Amino acid sequence: METLLPAQAGAFLHDASLFRHVNDLARTTPWLHEPARLFATYGVVLFAVLLLWSWWSAVRADDQRAVGSSLWAPLGMLLALAINQPIGRLVGEPRPYAVLGHVLVLVHRTSDFSFPSDHAVMAGAVAAGVLLAHRTLAGVGLVAVVAALLMAFTRVYVGAHFPGDVVAGLALGAVVTLIGHVLTKPLLLALVRRLAGTPLRRLVGIADRRPAPAGTPAPR
Repeated sequence: METLLPAQAGAFLHDASLFRHVNDLARTTPWLHEPARLFATYGVVLFAVLLLWSWWSAVRADDQRAVGSSLWAPLGMLLALAINQPIGRLVGEPRPYAVLGHVLVLVHRTSDFSFPSDHAVMAGAVAAGVLLAHRTLAGVGLVAVVAALLMAFTRVYVGAHFPGDVVAGLALGAVVTLIGHVLTKPLLLALVRRLAGTPLRRLVGIADRRPAPAGTPAPR
């Protein structure tokens, strides 16, 4: 293991201390082990549901801007995860259970990098994408933010990551999604408007607004 600079060593010790506190909490709450393990492992399914919920809400509202942003959300998530891979290899931080003794681990041990957390990157990206689409901390936006924070906490609780890993992951996912949204927003809106003139219009929530043929009675 390479020698750490004083600042790096201090940051690691602080992160390890916070991890120990959460790990001690896990030891005293055995009733929470299985729910936390399930969410930390399979919670990604919830985020897929949130992406669909976000898109469907935008479609139902017939909001072109929100639909475009909802289409970007999964793309932003994938981009953030792709960017995270070289960062993780460059930093090369080992998992907590690889460098600390007597760690309670509730999930399968892996040998891949710990910083930043892939799960937290995914969660942060989805939460940011949903908020960009709906611009309110209510409904699907609130659920997405709470789910992202819960994912970050459970990844530390089960012993898979240091606190700094998940904080960095949430931030990376959110920032990549935000920057990508700013850069692609005009293209996404143009795509939605183009689809509005095709048989796929219902997928982007655009009602058929073509004028009815002459003599067609107005709907009652």
